[in-house]
Amino acid sequence: MTNLLRSSLRLVVAIACLAAVAATAQGKKPTAASGTLFADVTRASGIDFHLTCGSSDKRYIMDSMCGGVAVFDYDNDGWMDIYLVNGSTLEDLRTGKCHPGKLFHNNKDGTFTDVTAKSGLTHCGWGFGAAVGDYDNDGWEDLYVTYLDGGVLYHNNHDGTFTDVTGKAGVGNTGRWGTSAAFGDYDNDGYLDLYVANYVDLDLDHLPEFGKGPFCQYRGIPVSCGPRGLKGGRDRLYHNNGDGTFTDVTEKLNIDPGGYYGLGVLWLDYDQDGCLDLYVANDSSPSLLYHNDCKGGFTESGAEAGVAYSSDGREQAGMGIDSADYDNDGSPDIVKTNFSDDANNLYHNDHDGQFTDMAGPAGFGPISIPFLGFGVKFLDFDNDGWKDIFVADGHVNPQVDQHSFGVTYAQRPLLFHNLQQGKFEEIGTRSGAALTRRYVARAAASADFWNRGSQDLLISVLDGSPVLLRNTAVKGGHWLRIKAVGNRSNRDGFGARVEVKAGGLTQKLEMRANSSFETACDPRLHFGLGKATVVDAVVVRWPSGKVDTVAAEAADQELVIEEGRGVVARHASPRAISGKHPATAGH
Repeated sequence: MTNLLRSSLRLVVAIACLAAVAATAQGKKPTAASGTLFADVTRASGIDFHLTCGSSDKRYIMDSMCGGVAVFDYDNDGWMDIYLVNGSTLEDLRTGKCHPGKLFHNNKDGTFTDVTAKSGLTHCGWGFGAAVGDYDNDGWEDLYVTYLDGGVLYHNNHDGTFTDVTGKAGVGNTGRWGTSAAFGDYDNDGYLDLYVANYVDLDLDHLPEFGKGPFCQYRGIPVSCGPRGLKGGRDRLYHNNGDGTFTDVTEKLNIDPGGYYGLGVLWLDYDQDGCLDLYVANDSSPSLLYHNDCKGGFTESGAEAGVAYSSDGREQAGMGIDSADYDNDGSPDIVKTNFSDDANNLYHNDHDGQFTDMAGPAGFGPISIPFLGFGVKFLDFDNDGWKDIFVADGHVNPQVDQHSFGVTYAQRPLLFHNLQQGKFEEIGTRSGAALTRRYVARAAASADFWNRGSQDLLISVLDGSPVLLRNTAVKGGHWLRIKAVGNRSNRDGFGARVEVKAGGLTQKLEMRANSSFETACDPRLHFGLGKATVVDAVVVRWPSGKVDTVAAEAADQELVIEEGRGVVARHASPRAISGKHPATAGH
């Protein structure tokens, strides 16, 4: 059966099933939230950063892909800090002029301090993405940054500083243009491995001429060339040896043999067999889904599973990806953003190793067609127990503004409210001024920056300042946050599956930090609980096979759950607001 026929049949069945569910559902569908749901607090926060990325007219393909963000607690004080990756220009790269990334420390009062100078994060180059993970299990988060010509691994020294250990670790990705990267323990040996998506193999001394050639046009106008017509960069998978070094197992495990144009990376256990699988969003080529055989190997099954192409069998220009169980049926689903003139994907997990793209029936895909999506995140912005979706948009060709295409260079973000029963409503235009403004956005990270039990957002903006969006939507919705500490499993607990039962609803999420586009997010799992004030049960299934069960916990707190020990700490976060920012007690 062809991919097109298989996809079409799957879509017909899915629409029929969705109609049946809607017809038999009891009660009223929840109405979409509105009002000022997110407020731009960037200026008040003290985040001072300008993202440099190529020429203003974006003459070359690398000029449009910068913007990595890492949200992580680098100093273990319980508050999420921010690292912003910076790019460069072709002229500055050749002359050695540096545009450094910046590390911002969370001051616990809604403001951040630039601590880059003393951090040791000093590598100078054309940066793109960031990944976070405790690769040596010492209890401190480490940082990996991708560049136009390789990657850099920074080891956390436990004192607010980092050391470049790339050479010793063997994860330099030398000579390759890395975009997104992600840590995950694919063989369950207790150590985080590293996947790096590589985009295009470029010769900076022989770059394709702007607007010249069949792959240097968009709707008939001259633009930067690629990725079609350029050689793809083969992704790399590095296995953690457990001694501070890694081994490149790309060829051994037959990873990305076609050298596709890699942009988004996501570790997830889509069939819930206890072994991490891997999904890679590729630009202008099929996306790849590597099924883990639980024996240290992978089988690429993207087409068979229904996530390699669009629902009508076309190759797409995939950008950002994320995973969550948006319909609370117990299995992780996948969201993927794509180029403009195409719909974003919402792949529903069918529980049989296959997915169905429900973007159309769900009300998620059609509205996205004029937009060019990059970063994307599942989050429960209103704490009702159902995952919503945020998409950061922005075109790659500023030339579109000179024409009446119905497509603009800067674009507003999209916010989809989960209406349950498999439906979403896009509410960005009535969610406050911050979401109606247009940005040339790239990364999108979610985090509870104020530790008050609501998920905030951070987006990077090409050739501009990042935008920090404080969640102002939550009024009374209860919540629970889970931080994992592995013992036999990797210290971060990445790959652990957490189930929370409260108020008659069961939710499941997977521990990870790296998703979206070139982004690392708050690794703590956030569960909205709606009106429930008590959590009936929390079940953590660790990568090692160990299961921890916790019963009868109060809502509105963070639980630190250690493998084999259960709850080892509780942190209540107050809801009181003082001035412009929430009170800061709780950690």
